[in-house]
Amino acid sequence: MKIGILGTGHIGKTLARTLGAAGHDVKVANSRSPETIETDVLELGARPVTATDAVENVDVVILSVPLNRLPEIAPLITKLSAETVVIDTSNYYPFRDGKIEAIEAGQVESEWVARQLGRPIVKAWNAIGSDSFARKGTPPGTPGRIAIPVAADREVDRKVGMSLVEDTGFDAVDAGMLADSWRQQPGAPGYCTDLIREELQAALTAAERSRLPKRRDLAVQAMQERIGDTTTNPDADYAVRLSRALYM
Repeated sequence: MKIGILGTGHIGKTLARTLGAAGHDVKVANSRSPETIETDVLELGARPVTATDAVENVDVVILSVPLNRLPEIAPLITKLSAETVVIDTSNYYPFRDGKIEAIEAGQVESEWVARQLGRPIVKAWNAIGSDSFARKGTPPGTPGRIAIPVAADREVDRKVGMSLVEDTGFDAVDAGMLADSWRQQPGAPGYCTDLIREELQAALTAAERSRLPKRRDLAVQAMQERIGDTTTNPDADYAVRLSRALYM
């Protein structure tokens, strides 16, 4: 498939590498310029381009940027055809994104994103830690293969998202409609807990929406106390232990 990725942070970098290695035609852009994209992002086949070029003549656009930057990207997305699949990997963290009143009032994060972009989206790769994503992908059928939830309102979009998740080394779990994607948001039992398919399906069912914000904020506080800042991502072992202790 022809894929454009906006964002070269922790998740965007791994997406560019794994999807390129899987044989997809991958273009990737950051917020600065193609020349500033690090070589390790590109070494498995992805090509550096501008943000405008990244969304041209592609089957799929993947947004891997902080949630508060999505309204800035909306003008690029509005130019896409209705058939182009748009996948969002973001999560809402008030300490980083500022308080978004609609989400604070109860709107599902993914539905807020879809409204900002003015089109249907897929939510995927948001519920795995960046270190786990970079290091723990395995071939299909591997015992203990970690699963990732995929939510979308359009069935065709969900199928594409699930297929690409499989290509990045993880089992894809159908998480239903965007209205239910709160079950894969920060604070939920299936968020950053590195579960296998059956475990993740049970975790999505067991999620209690009212408990998510407090659990999310407790995890942020614990990570700040351990690491000392809000920008360094924790290693997978610590992040998974913490998420399982707080969310499950």
